[in-house]
Amino acid sequence: MNERLGKMRELGQAPWVDELSRDDTRNGGLQAMIDDGIVGVTSNPAIFQKAVAGSDLYDDQLRELARDTDDPKEMFWGIAGTDIQEACDVLAPVYEGSGGVDGFVSLEVQPDIAYDTQATIDEAEKLHGMVDRPNLFIKIPATLPGLVAIEEMISRGKSINVTLIFSLERYREVARAYIRGIQRLVENGGDPSGVRSVASFFVSRIDAEADDRLEKLGRDDLKGKLAIANAKLAYRVYGQVFSGSRWRSLEEQGATRQRLLWASTSTKNPDYPDTVYVDNLVGPETVNTMPKKTIEAVMDHGDIQPVLTESLEDAVRLLDDLREAGLDYEEVTDVLEREGIQKFADPFNEMLDEIKNKGRQLVS
Repeated sequence: MNERLGKMRELGQAPWVDELSRDDTRNGGLQAMIDDGIVGVTSNPAIFQKAVAGSDLYDDQLRELARDTDDPKEMFWGIAGTDIQEACDVLAPVYEGSGGVDGFVSLEVQPDIAYDTQATIDEAEKLHGMVDRPNLFIKIPATLPGLVAIEEMISRGKSINVTLIFSLERYREVARAYIRGIQRLVENGGDPSGVRSVASFFVSRIDAEADDRLEKLGRDDLKGKLAIANAKLAYRVYGQVFSGSRWRSLEEQGATRQRLLWASTSTKNPDYPDTVYVDNLVGPETVNTMPKKTIEAVMDHGDIQPVLTESLEDAVRLLDDLREAGLDYEEVTDVLEREGIQKFADPFNEMLDEIKNKGRQLVS
């Protein structure tokens, strides 16, 4: 095991990889990462688009799928389902060895239903049935309609990765939706001990958006600070939400806390250290999902210390300073949510076009 990834785990943080390809699952790449200390996988439409476009390992399956259907979405779910199943199987020993805490693989609902509650519920059920693995997370965006779907899926005993969270208020709503779902599950006689969830709180995109605005405001002195402060304050909310009597009662019946997962932790600005969104967010009961390049940087020179609960008063002051400087926090996070959906929708649609064209070529 890599020393730095091992230290993250000792300090209570689970390192996951934010990439997935058939080459990794079949040729030992994912197992090598597990040997280094990685204990989970996240995927999204952009990751699948990159994987399908860059490999011929999908050709045989695409050929078979194209003979049965000309619907590119059905073809996509066919190949995505296989990739996710294989990754779940590779990570099964991690899942079993951790008592169901880690070893998860995430598969996201299609982006164009992010604002449709019922369509999200229907697709989440379909994907859970299609993959049929206990260590599967279905990713659902934390839009307002998505929150209703998240609560419903949790109440049905399904494990969910809530994604595209940017603001403190939305994160609080996500945690409450999870608790309501667990409460309903228990009231209906279900067992909450088998349900797991993570709340994917996005980090570097916050700085990317805020820094552009701060530059226009002439406040370069405040650039590069909001993302980490925002995440630290989210962790404070986590401690508040999962400490009340209502939650303790559910915990006594077997419920587990919904962990915060730091997403978008690669550095967007080349002037910032390449491990800045890892080194500054290490703390217990959290996950950090990283692209391979960031994992390599962390393994080489990451500074892994338990710093997540440090400088909270500074984080509060920073948000006040940013507001006084003219930065509209709510507008920043609202824009990022809308853009986040679009950044997944565009590659998803491009991938569908590519799958359709490639399928036709393979059967012609």
